[in-house]
Amino acid sequence: MQISDNVVVYFHYALINEQGEVLDGSKGGEPIPYLHGCHNIVPGLEKAMEGRTAKEHFRVSLTPLEGYGEVDEDKIYDVERKLFSRMPELSVGLMCHMTNEAGEDEVVSVIEIEDDLVTVDANHPYAGQSLTFDVEIVSVREATPQELQAGQTIAV
Repeated sequence: MQISDNVVVYFHYALINEQGEVLDGSKGGEPIPYLHGCHNIVPGLEKAMEGRTAKEHFRVSLTPLEGYGEVDEDKIYDVERKLFSRMPELSVGLMCHMTNEAGEDEVVSVIEIEDDLVTVDANHPYAGQSLTFDVEIVSVREATPQELQAGQTIAV
């Protein structure tokens, strides 16, 4: 079965930066499932999956726009340090959940700590980077009606 809209794909991947370092991956663990055509993975990878079949192995290099996006300077902002008063382990690099000014929950990374201010970055950690995905497609199957309704895979 070829990968097309509304099929579930299980795959392994290694995410590699421009220096050849593996940043993330699933090899050695369970394959990652996703519902194709529902924008549940980065756009460039989903496009590269189109038309492929189980057992295929390929590499695709993506620009930031095809991957996790460019760095958005508006997603880097200062918050009052007192908001972190219950976090004695506050340090640069710490990732935590915050509610932004629009009332949306987002994951942020602490990038600077000053006396009264903490600078956080809500960009994806790989935003602004050109990346390579080394992919092995494990299996492809039809999506269930429940998955189609949800727009994502559901454990079966």
